[in-house]
Amino acid sequence: MKITRGDEFLGHFMKSKTSDRKFCTKCGGHVLTDHPTFGLVDVYAATIPGLKFAPALHVNYAETVLPMKDGLPKMKDFPAELGGSGQTVPE
Repeated sequence: MKITRGDEFLGHFMKSKTSDRKFCTKCGGHVLTDHPTFGLVDVYAATIPGLKFAPALHVNYAETVLPMKDGLPKMKDFPAELGGSGQTVPE
C-alpha cells in the first residue's frame, strides 16, 4: 500500500499495539488502519474511487459501536489466519 498524495494530512491514534488508526486531519475521515503486529493494513474501501467492493465479513466486531444487521459473519477480532482468535460473535 502506498499513499500517493495527502500524506501531510494524515493523523493517527494508536489504540493498541495492534491498531494504529489513520485519519484525515482536515475532515476527520477514516483512511486506514495499520496493524503492525499482523503485517496488515486495512484500507477503507470508500477511499478508493471506482473500487467495486462486496464485503464478506466484519472484523473487530466485539468493539463495534454501530451494529450492522446485514447477515455477514462478525469476527470478534481477526480471522485466525491473520493472527486473530478466529471467533465469531452474534449479530
